[in-house]
Amino acid sequence: MRRSEALLHDPPRKKAVVGVGISATNYEEVVDVIGDWVDERRRRATSPDSLPGRYICVTSVHGVISSVFDKQTRQVINGSDIATPDGMPLVWALRSFGVKHQTRVYGPDLMLAVCRRAAETGQRIFLYGGHDDTLTLLERNLLARFPRLYIAGKYSPPFRPLTDAESDAIVEQIRGCDAEVVFVGLSTPKQEHWMARHRGRLPGVVMLGVGAAFNFHAGTVRQAPQWMQRHGLEWLFRLLAEPRRLWKRYLLVTPLFLPLWAMQKMRILRYPEIGKSAS
Repeated sequence: MRRSEALLHDPPRKKAVVGVGISATNYEEVVDVIGDWVDERRRRATSPDSLPGRYICVTSVHGVISSVFDKQTRQVINGSDIATPDGMPLVWALRSFGVKHQTRVYGPDLMLAVCRRAAETGQRIFLYGGHDDTLTLLERNLLARFPRLYIAGKYSPPFRPLTDAESDAIVEQIRGCDAEVVFVGLSTPKQEHWMARHRGRLPGVVMLGVGAAFNFHAGTVRQAPQWMQRHGLEWLFRLLAEPRRLWKRYLLVTPLFLPLWAMQKMRILRYPEIGKSAS
């Protein structure tokens, strides 16, 4: 590959946080890396199948703890090209492990940053997840914010496992509309597993699992105030908003992160370093 065709930005390195590789990165770097991957795909437009599919996990404490207890989920997140620190506890953990200036890379804000760049450069995006009415509102709001954004397609999957025929159809839809960036708005770890399974079937496509960002930007679910987000209290806001759905996650699962983090910091638990990228 000639120097002019080389990627300008390497995927950020990952740091093991209780056995899960979290990328030491920021919004600008992630957007730049995505831009490199899309440019590479465009340069190889005649042979896109030679490129790997890429996927980015926007990783919360819930995702990390799910990975601790489920080997497959851990392998999926550790196999991602980038796994951003979506929650403040992960930011604090990375700082405690030597990543001094780490900041949060929050899924809804990352989605807007990627859409902003996509509107500027003509990247074709696809929206996968959510209800039909949510996707309609999301598309309308994104286009109001970014009038030049090219939304190549959207799909609301059923709330059950896809059949093989349905899975084949969605792959053909994404490939047929020549989407370059796919936002996946499912729950964790469902969206992470979906991206990992489809990586080999969507060569050159960049997938981002952004979770509740679809609902936030569609306006169907309120976001926590900025001060709560900055102080790591978004979980409390979401728990009060959706107690029946989220009480197990926030009261029984995510509190396990603190003792595990403390034991890693005290070297009671040790984890190997994790590669910066799966490709």
